Amino acid sequence: MPVVSVFSAEFCHGDEVARRVAEGLGYGILSAEVIERAAQRSNAMPGDIVRAMLGPAFVFNKFTHRRERYVAHIRAALAELLHDGVVYLGPAGHLIPRDLRDVLRVCILADPAYRAAELSQRGMDAKEAGHAVREVDVRLADWTQYLLGLPPWDRSLYDVKIPMNATSVEAAAKLVCDSATREALAPTDESRRAAADFRIGAEASVALVEAGYYHKVECAGGAITVVVDEYVLSLDRLEGEAKKALSGVAGVTGVKARAGAHYRPPAVFAPVDFEMPSKVLLVDDEKDFVLTLSERLEMRDVSPAIALDGEQALKILDEEEPDVIVLDLKMPGIDGIEVLRKVKAGHPAVEVIILTGHGNEKDREVCMQLGAFAYLQKPVNIETLSKAMKDAYEKIRLRGGGGS
Repeated sequence: MPVVSVFSAEFCHGDEVARRVAEGLGYGILSAEVIERAAQRSNAMPGDIVRAMLGPAFVFNKFTHRRERYVAHIRAALAELLHDGVVYLGPAGHLIPRDLRDVLRVCILADPAYRAAELSQRGMDAKEAGHAVREVDVRLADWTQYLLGLPPWDRSLYDVKIPMNATSVEAAAKLVCDSATREALAPTDESRRAAADFRIGAEASVALVEAGYYHKVECAGGAITVVVDEYVLSLDRLEGEAKKALSGVAGVTGVKARAGAHYRPPAVFAPVDFEMPSKVLLVDDEKDFVLTLSERLEMRDVSPAIALDGEQALKILDEEEPDVIVLDLKMPGIDGIEVLRKVKAGHPAVEVIILTGHGNEKDREVCMQLGAFAYLQKPVNIETLSKAMKDAYEKIRLRGGGGS
């Protein structure tokens, strides 16, 4: 019995089609269980697992690699739970390798107007319905682009593609059931070996990300190939470290590392300034100024997150702590002094550099009493700001923080 993997647009009865397919074939159905298992494996909240697939993006992912870690656990959970005679419904189906030939890949979709009308029938305002459809499509597009470099509805990704604006649920389910009984989808020794490699490779990916390595993994006959598409000091050294990290993974018969298509040797990389903090949050309501400042910091190997008001800054802070915040004082809503007060009360390890064009001596005294690391006036020389950030980061490192 083959596996049926259903990838569905929202608001077009994909769940109903999947349920009827499972009933028609006498299959089990798998969906939320993959999220729950991945959350258990990674010691994360189910919402974070869903977020790794469908956003919004983790603010400091470039440094924390939360998305890569959670996706590795989703892949491993799917490989663990997937078996012959099951319908899987969800976006994680795109993690199933293409060489698993006994998998029927199904796409359920409908045009945006049809889906917005479905939401309107449930009582949602027409404008809000259209926005909801566009938002979820953007998130699905980000997911498939991230994994496969393709849009979510690309024909090459599916064996069966069903437009629900022209098909009933019953007819769609029958089409999938009929397709699932084709002889070409019958499990073979080759497909069983591919399924075993999927499980071994998925567990290897988890072992590597937990050891701090975020490279693509290929598996053939239990032999693991770590495909490197980014800067590493030495492929040979990475291979040795990968062997150590994978020594306890069942089924692994060998480990090697090779350069991927986009790998560039170390010589083309500029030196990284390890004295600068990794995770920086810029908070300023002057959009042009903060974007320009961000670009100038990126030239110094810092890729900051940006908040355009105090409320947004505090929301980001509750989600993930930066090392250093560069904070304006005069902003609409929650002003900089109140943001500073809340930061130091709830996140005392975060160092805050005040950067303002409207402050005075009294403001400076208040800020320093509240725990600001430095108080700078606009316009600021970028070297002066960089030095303050380095000094703040050095303070963090001396007390054993930072660098995460």
